[in-house]
Amino acid sequence: MLSRRSLFKVLFAAAAVPLAAGLSSEAEAQYVGPRGAPPPPRREPRPPARRGYTWVPGHWAWRRGPGWVWMPGYWEQNRRGFVYVGPRWVLRRGQWVYEPGRWVRQMR
Repeated sequence: MLSRRSLFKVLFAAAAVPLAAGLSSEAEAQYVGPRGAPPPPRREPRPPARRGYTWVPGHWAWRRGPGWVWMPGYWEQNRRGFVYVGPRWVLRRGQWVYEPGRWVRQMR
């Protein structure tokens, strides 16, 4: 009969094996994303201003199957003490990375 401590070790090892098998090293991971820069932004009509809201302009999104897909702009409700920074694509280490829009605390 196994002691409590030995049983714990066996159960822990049994649970750790499937978890470790699912992890891959960074070298083994394959990046599936845009190979080139996103297309230039589309010119979309900006609707009239809405009190209490910020217009978030449309942007290109990368989808594995179809590739670049245009996401139309929309209204985002303002947050007191924050400023909205829109979404953008940036080139990092030779790969295009999407930074979603976010609210940033306004400095006083």
